[in-house]
Amino acid sequence: MRPNITADEKFKIMTQAPVNRLICSLAVPTIVSMLITALYNMADTFFVSKISTSASGAVGISFSLMAIIQAIGFTIGMGSGNYISRLLGQKKRQYASKVAATGFFTALFLGVVIASIGLIFLDSLVYMLGATRTIAPFAKSYIKFILIGAPYMMASFVLNNILRFQGSAFFAMLGIATGAILNIILDPIFIFGLNMGTGGAALATIISQVISFLILFYNSGIGGNIKIQFKNFTPKWEIYKEILRGGMPSFFRQCLSSISTVCLNFSAGPYGDAAIAAMAIVTRIFQFGLSAMIGFGQGFQPVCGFNYGARRYDRVLAAFWFCVRTSAVVLLTIALFGFAFTSQIISIFRKEDLEVLAIGSRALRLHCLTFPLTSWVIMTNMLLQTIGKGPQASIVAASRHGLFFIPAIMILPRLFGLLGVQISQPVSDVFAFFLSVPIAMSTLKELQEKQFEEKIWLSKTEELKATL
Repeated sequence: MRPNITADEKFKIMTQAPVNRLICSLAVPTIVSMLITALYNMADTFFVSKISTSASGAVGISFSLMAIIQAIGFTIGMGSGNYISRLLGQKKRQYASKVAATGFFTALFLGVVIASIGLIFLDSLVYMLGATRTIAPFAKSYIKFILIGAPYMMASFVLNNILRFQGSAFFAMLGIATGAILNIILDPIFIFGLNMGTGGAALATIISQVISFLILFYNSGIGGNIKIQFKNFTPKWEIYKEILRGGMPSFFRQCLSSISTVCLNFSAGPYGDAAIAAMAIVTRIFQFGLSAMIGFGQGFQPVCGFNYGARRYDRVLAAFWFCVRTSAVVLLTIALFGFAFTSQIISIFRKEDLEVLAIGSRALRLHCLTFPLTSWVIMTNMLLQTIGKGPQASIVAASRHGLFFIPAIMILPRLFGLLGVQISQPVSDVFAFFLSVPIAMSTLKELQEKQFEEKIWLSKTEELKATL
């Protein structure tokens, strides 16, 4: 959308433009930003892996901390964004401005709190996250910089989601993509050129996040978007309740992702640093594969929110089924490619360590078998979260990394050894799929009933107008 578009013009586009074309136009920038973000996450893994196997494992250890930071940022960002899109669909722009400011400044404050506590207890923190004695020094060098940048990271997640849910995915992409590309450039300079090791990778990440934050903050005030202003900061339970209702599914998903990563590190630990490094690499690879599909789904969410608020349930249903079909095909294609070229993909990161290559290759193949099922799980979660069905969305969000993965990673390695570590995620994916199917079908039936009721109401309204 162009920079000088008005709020009324944006509303018309979001509620009247053809659904498939609208989703694709919003999805392209989010897919680009997600892919670039995943690419720079993989770049961290790639460059750090060149230092040593223990250094590679340190990046895996840091995943869980970054997931906590992301959890809070996404909780506030997704909750604020969901609520804002529905309010804009109802044409309540002033109140939406209060929600945006409240979400942004709350995230900034919580980021400062987390950074302070984390830096004070840094030594204990790395071992809590699953570091071994050989990995701990590398992990501390990495994590201390991540903590310093936590406030900007969390605030950036909020700004990104607020922009997306207003239908301004392009402006969100500019901030995210610029920071990601900068990180890829800075990684080798800091790690090898300045000989900073894992700390250099983290410092590159934080500098990039600050630049991204500044661009996102500027973009929040153009293109018909809500400008973030402190005077609109309204820390009331009425607003926080709606933010939490829309954001808690993201919190559960991200927090459980963090906990599951810690559990994975501890379960892989008895098999050596190579096992931790291999599973960290496989995790990054699948995050990259999922990023395109999640970016596509993020093109769906503002369309869903605007139209649900405007009572256009027919467009919500059409958008959901379009996204499910498209994402299933994409993930199936990625899974087939990953299965066919497993060894080559793993060797990109750590080809000189044959043990990492062997462990990672088998884990990657097993993951590919169930990977396409996640299209239904994630799209269902996005639908439920966007229309305000917090409890159902939280259950679906918790299923893949929590309800099923944590028991699997605690039980299966005891029964099958290292194979149990490698099959835990595929097993949880299957169970998450079967859990989400009835929840989704119940919600879709409810939307169809609302669509029918809306048609009757519109019909009676037209009849009344005709008689006057």
